[in-house]
Amino acid sequence: MARQQSRSSREYRPSQDQGYTSRESTNEKPRRRSQQKSNGRGNDAGLPQYNHNGHKVTKGIHPDGESGRRGFNPLKFLKIAFKSSSTLSLMVNLLWPVVPVAIALHFARPEWKLAIFITNYIAMVPAANMLGFAGQELARKMPQKAIAVVLETTLGSVVELILFMVLLKTDVQGSNVPVIRAAILGSILANLLLCLGSCFVAGGMKNDVQEFHEAVSESGSGLMLVAAMALVLPAVFAKYLLNNQDFQLPSATFVVDNATKISRGVAIISLVGYCIYIFYQTVSHDGLFHEIYEMDEHMDKDRHEELAKEKFTLIEALVAMVISLACVSLIAIFLVQEIPYMVEERGVSDAFVGLILIPLVEKIAEHLLAIDEAYDNQINMAMAHVMGASIQTALLNAPLVVLVGWGLHVQHMDYNFVIFDAVALVLAVLVVGSFLRDGKSNYLEGVLCIMVYIIIAICAFFFPNPAHGSAAGGGGEGGH
Repeated sequence: MARQQSRSSREYRPSQDQGYTSRESTNEKPRRRSQQKSNGRGNDAGLPQYNHNGHKVTKGIHPDGESGRRGFNPLKFLKIAFKSSSTLSLMVNLLWPVVPVAIALHFARPEWKLAIFITNYIAMVPAANMLGFAGQELARKMPQKAIAVVLETTLGSVVELILFMVLLKTDVQGSNVPVIRAAILGSILANLLLCLGSCFVAGGMKNDVQEFHEAVSESGSGLMLVAAMALVLPAVFAKYLLNNQDFQLPSATFVVDNATKISRGVAIISLVGYCIYIFYQTVSHDGLFHEIYEMDEHMDKDRHEELAKEKFTLIEALVAMVISLACVSLIAIFLVQEIPYMVEERGVSDAFVGLILIPLVEKIAEHLLAIDEAYDNQINMAMAHVMGASIQTALLNAPLVVLVGWGLHVQHMDYNFVIFDAVALVLAVLVVGSFLRDGKSNYLEGVLCIMVYIIIAICAFFFPNPAHGSAAGGGGEGGH
């Protein structure tokens, strides 16, 4: 592990050769509780009375997130929500008129299945973007940057979790299992290759080379390698033993049954690993990551414009989350209901739906945020969001899907992935790890990541559907 990571988080100080400048007085990190008590000072001793815009800072709110208002103002709410956090997000908000159209089509014209799928797919983009922006505004109010980044990443992944739960709940005899399996790996691939590649390209447009901190890159790539191993090994177990004449199996279902049991055990271990990862980021090494993220914000040349923007109040941020969650949940239900039609009637493969289509729409908020950060030279923040989202999918969302599927008696909801998907994941982790090793990025590495993703997408498009009845068990070599 990196040298800085072995230090106490309280002893960490950013080195001058990283190009970081000293913090503004308005952004002074709050002291730990133990330090505050020993000094006889309050919990918010590090926060100033007024922020950069002259607004009096509410107790427990970071100056950057102080709106200077209270309660709920409908006009301000609509104005801030529409402008969002970046130009890309603003353009996405132009798609909001599609949301009521998509919901209305589901009830008014249920026979228009293709139109319902397309409109709900498009409608998911602005709804997910709103959820991501509300999470961003809420996280901005957190006094600790490390906790804020984890919160942002968690809220950005809610769309993914909702889609997975809807797929599980609407499953009939394992019919949705192939799509869920593919979507788990597809989500990670979209983050590691498409989103990270886009970040490198966006950052490379304004900078020849961007340097990121080894604490962010090494912990992220190391965790992803471990997570990939955890996801892939149950599939390797099943595929190696299945139809292998060297082993005498006690029953025909021995392999798939035990692959499911192994997956459940791996899921529990993964959840423990995720809890340790969160503790590492927000408790034991919070000072290290707080310094990195806060110094990264000062790398943004347009920071003064960002700070001057109007912000949600706490109530407005919560209202935005409730509205966007309601829209996302409805759209997810309507979208999932049309997947069988797209697969059976339109000939779109399970692999392409799960590996490409679903991850693209569910991760839109995280992608837009990370790309905007990389463009503003906040490459550590962008890396934290990309790698954090991938780690959360592998160590939290995927295990929850397996365990919830176990509770709902979904047939063979496990990690028995198709070998094509498993190999694609391992290769993607290795490719990204090789690019992160030197602690630098440029647009060439970004283009290469995107190329790898496109290659996987082409293969997934031509990947055939499994024979009828083989998908639930996942036992066939080509079964998806």
